[in-house]
Amino acid sequence: MDFFTADTHFFHPGIVHNARFADRHFLTIGEMNEQIVNSWNATVAPTDQVYHLGDIALISTEAAELARLLSLLLRLNGNICFIKGNHDNQTLFKYLAKHNITVNGKPKFTFHEVGIRLKFAKYQFFLTHYPMIVGPAKNRINLHGHIHNRAVNMAENINVGVDSPEKDYLHWSIPFGTPFSRDDIVMMVTEKKIDYQKRR
Repeated sequence: MDFFTADTHFFHPGIVHNARFADRHFLTIGEMNEQIVNSWNATVAPTDQVYHLGDIALISTEAAELARLLSLLLRLNGNICFIKGNHDNQTLFKYLAKHNITVNGKPKFTFHEVGIRLKFAKYQFFLTHYPMIVGPAKNRINLHGHIHNRAVNMAENINVGVDSPEKDYLHWSIPFGTPFSRDDIVMMVTEKKIDYQKRR
């Protein structure tokens, strides 16, 4: 199965209790990290694919910091495709690539600078970190992160970050840090379109 997430911001103390980005109610950054890991692994199987749309963590490029992040990422189930966010850098990607392991017969980590395109449920999904305008075609959808607890005022854009307000379009609740499944994405797309049609 495929899953989608963004803006985990592992090890970023400034994001806890920061209502400007996302009001993450955790006592410590360690507690937040563990919540994301636990939610991820409760949903994602070891054989699944996760698309992480940027802003993995906020750390320095010192070896000890990179090693600490690698240790955490290796705990996450599945193969992970990272799309570069504004808080990600080449030093991080090169470090992860150098210390990559094989999972399900392929590298655990893969990397993209800008984004990729997937097709499912009769849609073309453009996966990017930054929100983008994909045009008026009814079957084009941009999955993105970057804007944390905000949503783009267009039906064709879905925020898949861990702080996304668009999870409210789901008919079920999911714990903080849970990556969105394909079914979640399709429901969010469908419900957001209905919502925006009502606003016309």
